[in-house]
Amino acid sequence: MKRPAQLLLRTGPYVIALVVLAVLRQSGLAQMVDLTIYDLVVSHKEAPSGLDSPITVIGIEESDIQRYGWPIDDGLFCRGIDSLQSGGAIAIGFDLYRDQGVGPEQQCLRNRFRDTPTLVSIFNLASGIPAVPGTPAERQSYNDLSLDADGVLRRDLVHVTGQDEATVSFAMRVTEVATGDRSMRESIDAGTDDDHWLTADAGGYHHEADAGLGLQRMLVYRQPGSYRRYTLEQWLNGDLPSDAIRNQIVLIGSTAPSLRDLFEVPFSRFHHGAEMFQIPGVEIHANRIATLLDQRSNNTQVIWTMPGWGNRILVLISLLAGLVLGEAFQTLRRSVLVVAGVAGAGTAGLLGLLLWSQVWVGTALPLTSMLSMAGAAWLRRGAISQLHSQQIRLLLGQATSPAVAQKLWDQREELLSNGRFEGQQLPITVLFTDIASFTTVSECLSPRELMDWLNRGMAICVPAVTRRGGMVNKFTGDGMLAVFGVPVLQDPAAEAAAALEAAREIQAGLKELNAEFLKQAQPAMHIRAGIHSGEALVGSMGSPERIEYAVIGDTVNCASRLESLEKHRHQGVMRVLVSNNTLEILEPKFRKQLVLEAWGSIHVKGRDEPLEVSELKMDNGPVTTQASPT
Repeated sequence: MKRPAQLLLRTGPYVIALVVLAVLRQSGLAQMVDLTIYDLVVSHKEAPSGLDSPITVIGIEESDIQRYGWPIDDGLFCRGIDSLQSGGAIAIGFDLYRDQGVGPEQQCLRNRFRDTPTLVSIFNLASGIPAVPGTPAERQSYNDLSLDADGVLRRDLVHVTGQDEATVSFAMRVTEVATGDRSMRESIDAGTDDDHWLTADAGGYHHEADAGLGLQRMLVYRQPGSYRRYTLEQWLNGDLPSDAIRNQIVLIGSTAPSLRDLFEVPFSRFHHGAEMFQIPGVEIHANRIATLLDQRSNNTQVIWTMPGWGNRILVLISLLAGLVLGEAFQTLRRSVLVVAGVAGAGTAGLLGLLLWSQVWVGTALPLTSMLSMAGAAWLRRGAISQLHSQQIRLLLGQATSPAVAQKLWDQREELLSNGRFEGQQLPITVLFTDIASFTTVSECLSPRELMDWLNRGMAICVPAVTRRGGMVNKFTGDGMLAVFGVPVLQDPAAEAAAALEAAREIQAGLKELNAEFLKQAQPAMHIRAGIHSGEALVGSMGSPERIEYAVIGDTVNCASRLESLEKHRHQGVMRVLVSNNTLEILEPKFRKQLVLEAWGSIHVKGRDEPLEVSELKMDNGPVTTQASPT
């Protein structure tokens, strides 16, 4: 494979992984996942009760609309506010729009907003709805809320700095009126507060929490429906208990579904009852105020969010972890298990931070980053493995044993270079075989019969070699070159013994095969073999168009010469000549089992020094044949 293609194969999966991550972030999918996880955790946390806060809610229910009509007459509110004022309410939050009066007593209500120091009016910045006419600026407030793209209310728009006196959040204004303390807002305006405000990419957000909308943080909810809550009818009839008014913050707002002042909250997706599916806006404000009161008493329940830079560092760490863990382990199974374990533990830890420590860290991108990079590593490894597999099959074909193939596979990174086996000098044992009297046999059989005859013989020879870890390097017409000890370094003594055992198995198989040939009136098969051990140069040889695994050197030549030595000295179905080079490296125990007939010192062609040669004597009993080896 060309270098650009190899580079693409090695880097392409990682580029794809990074593109996938970028798409997940920019498309908002990662944020959607994080928000869903956030909702799941928050909805299953044990939240405090609204009863713990000095807040009473007066809700306009469907029954109130049926009784008093809609919109409610200003005169009713005027008298109701008087009762709250006389009852000792420390703040009255009027979460209803009254920029246009209703009924004949409009001026009465406007006078109350002008003159009652505990009464707070609302306006809406986004819609341009003004406050109740005549309300002083220091008791006006905006009731705008920040909804996420999915319509769920998770954030609290606490304050907008740099605005006029009237532009204060409803929750902040009611809290200031109730406590007489403006220090919280003043510290925010001065920039001396230590709150961790939301940024565009804090926590699990990637696009939503735009700092330009004002100072925001995650909204902390009490148990839905847990505040003291009374109907408009109960209020106007004087049925509110005294402790629901005295020293209480009283919020007045619509709760009837038909008035459509209902909001999806984190509980909406995983609610524990239909009544908790949506929360009225007045209760949303109650939660906002309760949080501010807790903050004043240093009992804050504010959810801290990981800042954007922290999220980016975490994503980077996750990318590196995925890369390292995906590449570090030799086996894919172990790598997958480790990555799954680390990803699971990391996710559990981040969710635990939110569940028990009120710290929200986005999990989607870190988790996806780790899994994507690990997956890219697995994909790269799989592609490279497939390439190596193809290269190995191309280079060695079916010439080696499963055991050797496994060793080769385990060392593929060291052995393969640009689709080739690099040259090595290895100690090997060569088994060279040839069929005796092949010319005579070929004259007796048709081409088809002859090929079948040859293949039946090779079906005995090849398995005898490969079962013992040897490699059939090539077929030489009617012969075979088998090599033991390649393509990876092996134990020379064990490989020499394997070559001799292979010869024994071939001899035993030939006896059975020749018995079948006899029954079929076909010529018997006789084989000569030479076995020699020594160093040899091994590796890939050829051009890109034709390449093969080559075994070069004197060791191969000697084995070939031993096979062809004194052809007339051949008894039985198989003759095996073994050099002393092979015999000397055998384990003594194995060598004692051999029956050898010394041939003495013999000169072989292509070699200056003679070889000590012995014939391996086996059970070469007579077999009736139709062609004798000559």
